[in-house]
Formats: sequence, C-alpha cells, structure tokens
Amino acid sequence: MRDDNAMQDDDPIPYIQRTHDWYRALGYDTPYRYAHFEEVPFQRLRKPLADCVLALVTTAAPYQPDKGPQGAGAPYNAGAKFHAPYTGDTARDHDLRISHVAIDRRHANMDDANCWFPLPLLRRLAGERRLRLAPRFHGAPTNRSQRHTLEVDAPLIVQRCRDDGVDAVVLVPNCPVCHQTVSLVARELEAAGIATVILGAAKDIVEHVGVPRLLFSDFPLGNAAGKPHDPSSQRETLELALRLLEEATAPRTTWTSPQRWSASADWKLDYCNPERVEPAELARLRAEFDAGKQTARTLREQGAR
Repeated sequence: MRDDNAMQDDDPIPYIQRTHDWYRALGYDTPYRYAHFEEVPFQRLRKPLADCVLALVTTAAPYQPDKGPQGAGAPYNAGAKFHAPYTGDTARDHDLRISHVAIDRRHANMDDANCWFPLPLLRRLAGERRLRLAPRFHGAPTNRSQRHTLEVDAPLIVQRCRDDGVDAVVLVPNCPVCHQTVSLVARELEAAGIATVILGAAKDIVEHVGVPRLLFSDFPLGNAAGKPHDPSSQRETLELALRLLEEATAPRTTWTSPQRWSASADWKLDYCNPERVEPAELARLRAEFDAGKQTARTLREQGAR
C-alpha cells in the first residue's frame, strides 16, 4: 500500500485549483472560472489515417525580435503573443516560442521547440506515408475571454481547416489558459465534422471543458509533445496521440502516456506551492500579470478597430 505522500506525488497537477491558489496569493479576490460543458461533440475519422489530411494547431507564437524576451528562460510576455489567429506555411521552418504565463520555467527545459510544436515529426510521418500533412498550421491565441475564442478565433481556424480539406487536427497547448483555448477550438472543429486530439499536460482543465480526445502527459507545461532533446519520447507521444485519434469510439476519451518526467515528483509539489515563493517575487509576478492583462486588452481593442 502506498502512503498519502506517494499518492499525492502520482496525481496529476490540479491546475484549476492551482490557478485559484495563485490568484489568492497574488491578491485577487475572484478566481478565474474555466469553461465547462456537459455535451461534447465527437467525430470519428472518416477514412484510414494514411488517407487523412492532418493539420496542427499551436498556442506558441512566432518570435518577434522587437517585443522583448521570449522563449527559454523568459518571463511571460503578453506583447510577444499574437492576439489574432495566424497561419503558417508548413513548407517553411518557423521560429515559434513560448511567451505564456504560468509556464514552469524553473523545472522544465524550454529550448527544444519539438516539445510544443511537433511539426518536424509530423513531416517525417507524412514522408513515411503514415498521414497527409495539410499545407498550413494554425496558431490559436491564448485568450482569457472564452467568448472571444468561441465567436472569433475558433470559427476562423475551423474555416481555414475546411479550406485546406483537413480531416483531423492535432492541438498542442502550453499554459493553463492555452489548454482551455485548444479545448474550445477542438469542440468547434468536431462540431464541424473534423476529428481532433489534444496533446496536453493540464488534464483537469481539458476534461473540465469537455473534449473528444486527450492524450495526457504528466510533464511540466510546455512539454506536452514529449521530453526535450529526446526524439524517442517525442515520437512515442505523437504515435500514441495518433492511435487515440484512430481508436477512440466516444467523446471524453483520455489516454495517459506511460512516460514519467523524472523519478521524483518534487517538481509538481514545488510548482503547486505558492508559499515557496518569496513576497517580493509574488509582488513582481502580480505586477507582471497586471501588465500582461493590460497589454492583451489593448491589443484586442486595436484589432477590433
């Protein structure tokens, strides 16, 4: 029999509760409320995977040299995030980076883009004739406004996928709100007849929203597509996601990757405990968070004009 600490170590991080705890630690009275749906749309693959056109949806953003620090070791940078959906040409390479709030930059390595943007591996699988790759990948903005995601961003991504003749979509989120964003986009894609699978690290958020398929990896945020600099881990992760895409027979199907991030779960316990952060650091995070929200609001207002 395992003791209570071992059971806690083996549990996925409760990101919804962690969000609430951090809101309180930062001095906010009202916690963020994640989207939740009882009914979940579901679309099975209409043809064998080898004949399907697959697209990739990412919440990473193209590097913008004029927007300040981005990527490995950088703090959250709302100014570096795209605040409207963007499309990339899969025939070219792209410098995509993570500029998200709540990414665990202390315990995770953020310098291998294959951990959050598995386009090179999808290309290899297409070269092996395992699937057909769509001509474009798509960026989903990390937007706290669920209404904006559902009414503006998701319909545009759905239409672009329809224009490309896409049969299925792989979605890879990074931060907690990213997991909500891709969950909402996946629901809209499924309702439009396009099958989806999410590669995620925040299990509770995705399942709370309600999606057709989730491959859960118990890894730090930003590593949902596999361990950094570990091609075998990345290949195993994507292969398992594609199997889930093929084999799921009903919505709310979650598979858990058998991979472990490390022998110790200290990274999870540390990440979930705001008491381990010094007051001065909490004040800095509060100021950074407030500035990020204001930047995001300004950019959305400019885009609406």
